[in-house]
Amino acid sequence: MQEKENILRILQETKEALNNKDSFKLKELSNQTIHTASMTQDRENIAIAVFVYSLSKLIQRREYQSPKSWEEFYKLISSQIDLVMNAIRKKDDENLRKVVEQVRIRMEKLSGELKFYVQDVFRKAQINKASKIYEHGISMEQTAKLLGITIFELASYAGQKPEGAPYGQTVDIKTRIKLAEDMFK
Repeated sequence: MQEKENILRILQETKEALNNKDSFKLKELSNQTIHTASMTQDRENIAIAVFVYSLSKLIQRREYQSPKSWEEFYKLISSQIDLVMNAIRKKDDENLRKVVEQVRIRMEKLSGELKFYVQDVFRKAQINKASKIYEHGISMEQTAKLLGITIFELASYAGQKPEGAPYGQTVDIKTRIKLAEDMFK
């Protein structure tokens, strides 16, 4: 696990933002892990980025937050965050991998519509974060492998960027060819 103290801070702030139902803060925290995850290609950092981003999306959908289901969900997530933080503090990488995987498994056991929404959000979050990592220059194949998605899913999402997008976002093939031709003039 790279940047142990930074990840611990992010997870502590995640618990606070989750308690306050602050989706903007959660999204911001997720983005803070992407640069490091891109450089180190550390699966645990990537998994945490996806997890925190997913939480930001879940918080935005108030219709899934009935008092009973939300309280159950919050307790589950809060306890899982504590387990992740303990594994990081103990430098127990094997247990950390297990706990990170358990987060997904436990969330799949939620009841009702929330379960299906959570599964959908996690899948979309994987693709979104893969796109961010791809923007950092990691190959599409490697990025897809790191996040457990298909190259097609990543290419489809990355290809949705508008033409003339700012630096750090993908552009269409015609624009790339034009840029390459201009470099050799």
